[in-house]
Amino acid sequence: MYVVESYPIAVIFLIISMFGWGSWANTLKLSPKNWAFPLYYWDYSIGLIIFALLMGFTFGSFGEGGRGFYEDLLQANWGAISSAFIGGVIFNLSNLLIVAATDIAGMAVAFPIAVGLALVIGVIVNYIAEQTGNPFLLFIGVGLITLAIVVNALAYRKVSETSGKSIKKGIIISIISGVIMGFFYRFVAASISADFLVPEVGMMTPYTAVLIFAIGVFISNFLINSAFMYKPVSGSPVTYKDYFKRGSLKIHLIGILGGIIWNVGLLFSLIASEKAGAAISYGMSQGATMIAAAWGVFVWREFKSAPKSVNKLLVLMFTFFIIGLMLIILARTN
Repeated sequence: MYVVESYPIAVIFLIISMFGWGSWANTLKLSPKNWAFPLYYWDYSIGLIIFALLMGFTFGSFGEGGRGFYEDLLQANWGAISSAFIGGVIFNLSNLLIVAATDIAGMAVAFPIAVGLALVIGVIVNYIAEQTGNPFLLFIGVGLITLAIVVNALAYRKVSETSGKSIKKGIIISIISGVIMGFFYRFVAASISADFLVPEVGMMTPYTAVLIFAIGVFISNFLINSAFMYKPVSGSPVTYKDYFKRGSLKIHLIGILGGIIWNVGLLFSLIASEKAGAAISYGMSQGATMIAAAWGVFVWREFKSAPKSVNKLLVLMFTFFIIGLMLIILARTN
């Protein structure tokens, strides 16, 4: 299987991961307005599995390092499998909530709050489990990203005051989502061997863990996503009949693409974690917050009706994010 051989390459993988996690929700924006997010989410979860299988039978099977994808899957013990599966369930609940928050308040507020909060919690949880990197630089970086979240909330407060549109519900859902999301990565990372070249017996490689994670997301959909379908946070209820009757091939492909893009982020983050450490990998990947906010600000124009004073807050937000991410990167080299 393919294994990252140096920290600089790991950083490149984490930057790609950041863009994957920060960009997938654009496919939700591209979906028709009458295509409810629980319907979109079924295709998204299918995309997770498709990408996991594709990467498992290619990069996860070729090369001399590590253990082949199929062999790794057969030898995995139930402890590792259940840990990755639970990670998928936890992520699924949090992600459905963030999709709902995006639907209510937009990408520029839902992602900075939910994913930013998840970053803070996730870095702390993963650092406690695996103390890799300079804690001073790591947590100063996380602190700056926290400030960016606060600045983003202030900016959106000004927008809501100007437009008269209430996003309080979206902010509350984003916070709940962020708290839950902060724990999923630890479960997936705990299922993976610390050594990728000579994997521990019973533990999994990133390629296998990502597949089990994706299966956890898909199976838990029948409970969690069904609840969102029939008791939606926003919009009208939908049924399984709607999924098959109202969705065209193009609509389904958009959702599948969203799952593939997101899973690029997870797999690349996990592949990089051997050289970077779980806390730094998760922290950098969750720089997706900045990428998502940039999409919301510059492409989807979610702040177009905002007063000029908001522009200063946006500049400050991105500045805090960039400096914070740089410190997280440096935490592994110092």
